[in-house]
Amino acid sequence: MSRLIDLSKPIRYNAQDPWFMRVKIKHKPHQKARWLIRLLGLPFRLFPPRFIGWADDTIQSMGVHATTHLDAPWHYAPEVAGQPAKTIDQIPLDWCYGDGVVVDMSHKADFDPITAADVQQALQQTNVSLKPGMIVLIRTGRARFNGQKNFAEVGTGMSAEATRWLIEQGIKVMGIDQWGWDLPLPYMIKQAKLRGDQNLFWEGHLVGQEHEYCHMEQLVNLESLPTTGFKVCVFPLKIVGASAAPARVVAILDDPTVTE
Repeated sequence: MSRLIDLSKPIRYNAQDPWFMRVKIKHKPHQKARWLIRLLGLPFRLFPPRFIGWADDTIQSMGVHATTHLDAPWHYAPEVAGQPAKTIDQIPLDWCYGDGVVVDMSHKADFDPITAADVQQALQQTNVSLKPGMIVLIRTGRARFNGQKNFAEVGTGMSAEATRWLIEQGIKVMGIDQWGWDLPLPYMIKQAKLRGDQNLFWEGHLVGQEHEYCHMEQLVNLESLPTTGFKVCVFPLKIVGASAAPARVVAILDDPTVTE
């Protein structure tokens, strides 16, 4: 038997997130459907016994990057190495399922970027060798700030060199348990302005201009996973032409304590 661990955050109204990332969902009670059915022509007297109506829900507003999601190459730039970048519906499904690896970067301080050396050292300490097709999960521990006002303002972040190094190992899909893949957005903007340096903003994402890859953001529960020995499923919604899509990300562990 296997044990499943959900690595996706709930999709719900997120008042503490930046205004451009907020989710708004309208829940419609069962009783409202009764009147819709009546307007469609079915008399109340012919409703099935004990039929109240059906519940329904409408997503009124939700950006594709607003919750746990997978970014497509199209998010980073219109082209990758001179070729058209894939949108989320064009991502091969075999990229989205593979052996998982957790790289523990929870010791990294806020605003201290994760380097290639950091990742290599963590892998050496856990005696893990990366293989093409693996899905690498970066654990920062910042998922604990989910739902808090400062969620988008705290965290470490993947440097360009660390991102590039993972891609060079054959990793197509990687992910992180904080708001974004790079250093926190407000911090990057502030530092770029202070230093007058064009290379300080979005450096991890922009590796996608050179190399084709996808990353997940806003994962949860990475602390519940072992370093290796599990599979990861990352199946995004098939939104045609989109730069990303919400995904139900699940880890599958062989659990010897569970019997049929």
